[in-house]
Amino acid sequence: MTNRQIRLQRRPSGAPTPDDFAIVDSPAPTIEDGHVLRRTIYLSLDPYMRGRMNDARSYAKPVALGDVMVGGTVSEVVESRHPSFKAGDFVVGMDGWQQWASSAPTGLQRLDPTVAPISTALGVLGMPGLTAYVGLLDIGLAKSGETVVVSAASGAVGAVVGQLARLKGCRAVGVAGSKDKCDYVTRDLGFDAAVSHRDPALRAALSAACPDGVDVYFENVGGVVLEAVMGLLNRGARIPLCGLVSQYNVRPLPPGPNLIPLLTNRARIQGFLVMDHFDRYDAFMREVAPWVRSGELRYREDIVEGLDAAPQAFIGMLEGKNFGKLLVRISPDPTRQ
Repeated sequence: MTNRQIRLQRRPSGAPTPDDFAIVDSPAPTIEDGHVLRRTIYLSLDPYMRGRMNDARSYAKPVALGDVMVGGTVSEVVESRHPSFKAGDFVVGMDGWQQWASSAPTGLQRLDPTVAPISTALGVLGMPGLTAYVGLLDIGLAKSGETVVVSAASGAVGAVVGQLARLKGCRAVGVAGSKDKCDYVTRDLGFDAAVSHRDPALRAALSAACPDGVDVYFENVGGVVLEAVMGLLNRGARIPLCGLVSQYNVRPLPPGPNLIPLLTNRARIQGFLVMDHFDRYDAFMREVAPWVRSGELRYREDIVEGLDAAPQAFIGMLEGKNFGKLLVRISPDPTRQ
């Protein structure tokens, strides 16, 4: 038995290419006492991975050349020599872009497939959902009656942000790319309005969608969207800074927007990393999981098949080609058969 892996072969200059990755067949991992052997079912592809490909100082170590690409996974335990896990358990972890993993279970979390589909542990009920919850409520301090704008509104984080805002009594305005994505966030997710970041009159369109200004801007993109929002900020506005995906592949970085409105409106912009807020996970699950089960909070998954498809899918995600939470199905999901 072999273990197919995708490793970082070369550090990208600008946008990643398939040649930056190497597909390698390695010997299958063996299991030791105290370890858990698991088969990867789903791999999550997320924008943060682009930063981990750079050899630069950041909040986490870069992936070393020749190492397996980092990534969240949902797996099935095949064999366990640890008392806390047994064969047949489903777990979420950080096993990366590979078919098999064996290690001590540090960081593994058991999943209950009766609560929600196991794939949601990488999306609406996983890191993206928790990011939306913490960013909107703890960093953005959104309150009923306020206007919340979120960029990348059809994505795994943005879609949850807008729906949570609505459930909390806010006006939710999404910024997305295509007309299909804008229609999706209003028609299917219940946002109050959506505008396209490709609209040449973006500022005017956003102003019309936010007649009372912007109280919270959940930032996933940067660039022209941030610039358009800046002139609409209300006094005391908050900007949870989650990501800047429009800049991840750009070298040199483009000039930034005028930040004077932050000063004149006494606005707050705060970067945050979800890894600092895992203490909020239990509260997040108590509040959000029932909304997912009832259908009040909807989600969409964009699933590609096979580990070999991961590099191209990742490249496409950074260009906005995915629609919903991007996952790679590496092996069959027995809960969906």
